[in-house]
Amino acid sequence: MAKKYRIAWLQGDGIGKDVMEAAKIVLDRVQLDAEYIPGDIGWEFWRREGDAFPQRTIELLKSVDAAMFGAITSKPVKAAEKELDLKLQGKGLVYRSPIVRMRQLFDLYVCLRPCKAYPHNPLNFKENIDLVMFRENTEDLYAGVEFNTVPDKLRDTLIELSPPFKAFKSLKSDEYAISCKINTKKGSERIIRAAFEFARKFKRKKVTVIHKANVVRATDGLFLETAKAVAKDFPEIAMDDANIDAIMMWLLKNPLNYDVLVAPNLYGDIASDLCAQMVGGLGFGCSGNIGKGLAVFEPTHGSAPKYAGLYKVNPIATILAAKMMLDWLGEVKPAQAIEAAVAAVVREGKARTYDMGGTTTTLEMARAIADKC
Repeated sequence: MAKKYRIAWLQGDGIGKDVMEAAKIVLDRVQLDAEYIPGDIGWEFWRREGDAFPQRTIELLKSVDAAMFGAITSKPVKAAEKELDLKLQGKGLVYRSPIVRMRQLFDLYVCLRPCKAYPHNPLNFKENIDLVMFRENTEDLYAGVEFNTVPDKLRDTLIELSPPFKAFKSLKSDEYAISCKINTKKGSERIIRAAFEFARKFKRKKVTVIHKANVVRATDGLFLETAKAVAKDFPEIAMDDANIDAIMMWLLKNPLNYDVLVAPNLYGDIASDLCAQMVGGLGFGCSGNIGKGLAVFEPTHGSAPKYAGLYKVNPIATILAAKMMLDWLGEVKPAQAIEAAVAAVVREGKARTYDMGGTTTTLEMARAIADKC
């Protein structure tokens, strides 16, 4: 008999395998009716094949209901080239983060990152923090339009457009680099609207728009003006805005003054890590990459290769990502059971991984949570 759901199971690199194994223990306990299909992604596939996100994995993602993703190792371009298999070196292959490619290829334009303080977590900055970050996931400085060696034609155009670029005229083309920040009205509007719709659905009171429009006037100005237009469709929800540098200060000073936050790609990446740290660190940071036909759920931490296979790290971020996946699939009761179990284990304090000051292993923490489901 066919399973109800097909779930792509992308372990990735380093501790990705460890935390995904832990999440599976919890998903099995709530008896999700699903087939988990392994997919190839990550550093080893880049090293052996020259592609960290092989076409076979792309095809798999076209055929599933959702995906769980572990962690990824990313390295600078030159370092990546040196680790390629010898037969692939010199072929002009360029390493790109597979998760960034995935977001763009499948138009997973919403990066949803809830940051919630569970009572009695010794790592909480303050109790009662309950923030939700909406990060635009496909544009901005992550668009991938970059030049390590700047073409003369592009340099001449920039000099023509902006007097400060005249200083570059004396530089050689390989003495500077350019990354293009690209924001569109469509991309801005849909992430901002998603934030307001979430606020309306879950009776949140305020949406804060993060930008740097006073300096980055064109792209961030577009984002801010689009937000003001969208806010008119949600009169019951307050909107305010803040520069990215200022919001870092205000979040630390008054985190309880904030509710839903929305930002372009880079600022959302930065701000959501701060928010995660205030509720326990990256061991509690879960994330959903959500589009219209596919959603991929992951912890926000990296691959931590020095801990791979030691089953030492905190799996709660990945378990909460699995909870987010269940919500997205419409499996509300098991999702609620998982979050209640996480809260209960944190509150009791008997199971504590090393980051929380204890000695509980990755799988022991998963079993403790499963036993509460």
